[in-house]
Amino acid sequence: MLEEVTLKPTNGGASQHAVIILHGLGDSAEGIMGLGEAMCKAFPDTEFLAPNAPYPCDFSPFGYQWFSMQDMSPAAILKGVINAATTLNAYIDHVLETRKLSPDKVALLGFSQGTMMSLYVAPRREKALAAVLGYSGALIGGELLPQERKSAPPVMLIHGTHDDVVPFSAMDQAIAGLHNVNINASSLACPGLGHSVNDLGLTQGVQFLRRIFQV
Repeated sequence: MLEEVTLKPTNGGASQHAVIILHGLGDSAEGIMGLGEAMCKAFPDTEFLAPNAPYPCDFSPFGYQWFSMQDMSPAAILKGVINAATTLNAYIDHVLETRKLSPDKVALLGFSQGTMMSLYVAPRREKALAAVLGYSGALIGGELLPQERKSAPPVMLIHGTHDDVVPFSAMDQAIAGLHNVNINASSLACPGLGHSVNDLGLTQGVQFLRRIFQV
């Protein structure tokens, strides 16, 4: 099972919801958990979990990756996402089982590669997860979704207009691909923001998850 960092519910009780945070290329569970720390006060009955991606980052001696970016062709990236999806699905199943939660109580929160993994895995699961909140990502394998979609969790995508790592245009392309398979997807552009999360994105992301969890 993937190594993980967790934040238990701040109310001290059992987890009533869970948010699984998936980091980007070269980051780690510990690094991305800053998002959970920023959000947790708004969700006192929710556990935040962040797993390390399954592979060491091949761009640096530190951090992890869900898939390699050495070959940036669409075919290579799709293959990498598909390979990592098996591991991520097993981790999600582990969280559901150990926390005794139904899928509609668990949301995915991704950044960059983590968003790409979330958007690939969530619609292909038999039982819908609560939601996907994705920052600075893209829809990989969208052309396959009409044949492969099994569920339709609501999605919110947030992206900086000045992102020089994952183009801002990827957000609208993802929204179009999700709408094409009848997934309720909304978006937020963060003016002037690069490949990052700012206060606007954080605030709107919290509001989205509060609506989802009805808290």
